[in-house]
Amino acid sequence: MAAHKLAPSILSADFACLAEEVERVAPEADLLHVDVMDGHFVPNLTIGPPVVASLNARTDLFLDCHLMVDNPEVLFDEFAEAGADRCIVHIEVGDPRPRFAQLRKLGVGVGLTLNPETPVDSVLPFLEEIDLLLVMSVHPGWGGQPFIPEVLDKVRAARRIIDERRLPVEIEIDGGIKEQTAALAAAAGVDILVAGSAIFHADDPLDAARRIRAAAWPTAA
Repeated sequence: MAAHKLAPSILSADFACLAEEVERVAPEADLLHVDVMDGHFVPNLTIGPPVVASLNARTDLFLDCHLMVDNPEVLFDEFAEAGADRCIVHIEVGDPRPRFAQLRKLGVGVGLTLNPETPVDSVLPFLEEIDLLLVMSVHPGWGGQPFIPEVLDKVRAARRIIDERRLPVEIEIDGGIKEQTAALAAAAGVDILVAGSAIFHADDPLDAARRIRAAAWPTAA
């Protein structure tokens, strides 16, 4: 199994001082999760390549870019140039194979994700072509939503196949992750926990990150 990792989501950070927010949590961050929303695939509108480029200039953390957009392929060149280490695309926007090929050509890591209502069978055929499977545990678009525990069945199904085939694929989960839900997700087989409001809205974000990690993987803490 891949190493256990924590990915603070900058969606919940204070954008007026984003670099400082990232620096505060960096000691407990294995990567940064960057939520990109276009106002079409999801109703919210967030950030794009310029913010990724600014982050890339201020941190050495791996930049994990989740593209909640209708046509992600039109943005790949810009994200690659900005310094994105991986781009995650949604199965709901169509056949991902051409997008995988484009990302590989650009030297960018490949992630695939699915919404809570999408059956896990839709992504299982692609496990051998990706680096990361992101399981959404809320409906994408807004931070601070409650965790949907039913999605853990998808995590278990993917974990079983990844382990049986010995695939170099990490499983990430995003949405409603805090201490209690982090433990549930880790027990189901998640490698990477994305947490936003539970970290950045806490009085002490670094301590909140530590507590989430310890709750998920107490023997590693």
